[in-house]
Amino acid sequence: MSNFIEKLRIRSVNQGVCTGQYYIGSSGAIQPSYSPVDGALIASVYMADDDGFETVVRKAGEAFLEWRSWPAPKRGEVVRQIGNKLREYKAPLGKLVSYEMGKSLQEGMGEVQEMIDICDFAVGLSRQLYGLTIQSERPGHRMYEQWHPIGITGIISAFNFPVAVWSWNAMLSWVCGNTCIWKPSEKTPLCAIACQNLIADVFAQNNVPEGVSCLLIGDKYIGEKMAADTRIPLISATGSTRMGKSVATAVASRLGKSILELGGNNAVIISKDADMDIAVLGSVFGAVGTAGQRCTSTRRLIIHEAVYETFKNKLVSAYRQLKIGDPLNGENHVGPLIDTDAVNNYLEAIATCKQQGGNFIVEGAVLEGSAYKSGCYVQPCIAEVLPHYAIVHHETFAPILYIMKYKTMEEAIAIQNSVPQGLSSAVMTLNLREAELFLSGAGSDCGIANVNIGTSGAEIGGAFGGEKETGGGRESGSDAWKSYMRRQTNTINWSTQLPLAQGIVFNI
Repeated sequence: MSNFIEKLRIRSVNQGVCTGQYYIGSSGAIQPSYSPVDGALIASVYMADDDGFETVVRKAGEAFLEWRSWPAPKRGEVVRQIGNKLREYKAPLGKLVSYEMGKSLQEGMGEVQEMIDICDFAVGLSRQLYGLTIQSERPGHRMYEQWHPIGITGIISAFNFPVAVWSWNAMLSWVCGNTCIWKPSEKTPLCAIACQNLIADVFAQNNVPEGVSCLLIGDKYIGEKMAADTRIPLISATGSTRMGKSVATAVASRLGKSILELGGNNAVIISKDADMDIAVLGSVFGAVGTAGQRCTSTRRLIIHEAVYETFKNKLVSAYRQLKIGDPLNGENHVGPLIDTDAVNNYLEAIATCKQQGGNFIVEGAVLEGSAYKSGCYVQPCIAEVLPHYAIVHHETFAPILYIMKYKTMEEAIAIQNSVPQGLSSAVMTLNLREAELFLSGAGSDCGIANVNIGTSGAEIGGAFGGEKETGGGRESGSDAWKSYMRRQTNTINWSTQLPLAQGIVFNI
């Protein structure tokens, strides 16, 4: 990985903006990237300034005029080659994700694998951008619908998945015929620059128009400019609910389109009929994976009163076996939080929970010592709470797990649905009736509902997203591709008459 990072240093230190084949110098502020693993400075980049923003939007718009005319399977071929490039660099890119963001090496590799998988999905999709043939009520008429590229897709991604979520959007948007402008989190700029370097080589080999893939390293200011810019018809934003509401307001005010993937407050219901071993494994990974910094992380366990004490003891035993430390060490289960601000949010949530009556059966703490010198390592903790506590309805991006009791499945579902967020949910049960109730219209109100697997993790074949304050957006699989296109209904009259719709007669 060291050689890979050194190449990034050489190619990125003076750059805040790029448009695929080459970088545009920027005079913006300098943004350092420190690793939460050891606190070391990895590299620094210049943030995009107003001139760089204008250049990127202009070049993305110009490139769209050519890129949209490429046959979709030809665009898919470029994405296929990107997938192969990612396979070639999976190890160093996965290590960079782990080192710059702090997730375990296995999860870093898994994130790159998600990118490879979405490339494969998009390649197949490039030959299936289908419309419908519709029966016309008028004789001698043919009616159908088709889908056209929408233009520039603006992608605003979060630090916790510094590369995968961008790829979900970019690969689909590219095969649909759009160009992309990516504003990654300013906390993980090097992961984004690495991706841009890798795809730049593929684009150059295929004579892809400059501007099809653009990168803007920037803070909230750049995100706000993207959301307000009428030249960017679609904004796909991943992040907090607060950020999403701001983006949604700005985009809606200009009648643009948005795909919002926002907060999650995900619960697992543990039935008295659950397979306890599966339930413990799924709950623990969901709660502590990525140090609780996934939007799909398990925040709440709703446990049947008949098995509450038994399951609680199993949970505490599992937490005592967790190994916390350098995420590049494969023996460790939990790495650091992204930065000290996240640590402070973790401590504030613990204090608030205690004030509201929470009883911690596994105490939280900031870990100290030479192995934790970045100051970003914390102890995953568990608190017994009541469902109505305000803190339980709030998403804290940290490994804090709230557990509570229920009597009936209907009560458990009501508790699960009582929070403002609606991303991911799960029930652990071997009872068919409980499982079907959970998946019915009277069950989970989340965009993702699982049976006998946890809340965390999703396959790219299914549409990913949630309801309520999660934003309602859908990315990745299924028919999420339609969000990146505009629908057009076409009617062709091949008769010798002009019959009007609804049987209207108009004589002149």
